[in-house]
Amino acid sequence: MAHVVTENCINCKHTDCVEVCPVDCFHEGPNFLVIDPDECIDCTLCVEECPVGAIFPELDVPAGQEGFLALNAELAREWPVLTSKIPAMEDAGQWDGVPDKLRLLKR
Repeated sequence: MAHVVTENCINCKHTDCVEVCPVDCFHEGPNFLVIDPDECIDCTLCVEECPVGAIFPELDVPAGQEGFLALNAELAREWPVLTSKIPAMEDAGQWDGVPDKLRLLKR
C-alpha cells in the first residue's frame, strides 16, 4: 500500500517528508509534492514529518480527497524525483488548512 499527498500540500510544499524517505519516492512540482505509488514502501515515516498533515495511507485518504490517488500516480511520472529537503514555499504558513486548493495546482 502506498501513501498519498493530498490537497493541503498545495502552495505549502514542505519537504520534511522527503528527508526521511528511504526510497526517494517523492516528486516535486511547482507548488506541490507527490508520492510515486510504485516506489513507496509504506514505511509511514513521511506521515509524521508532514507539518500540514497532507500525507495519508491510500486506504485512509479523507473523503473528497480520493482524486489525489490518481493525481499522485500521474504527476510522479512527469515530475522529477526530489531527494533532499528544500525550503518550503515563501507563504506556506498562510495556505495551511485553506480548502479547495486543487484549482491552484500548477503542473
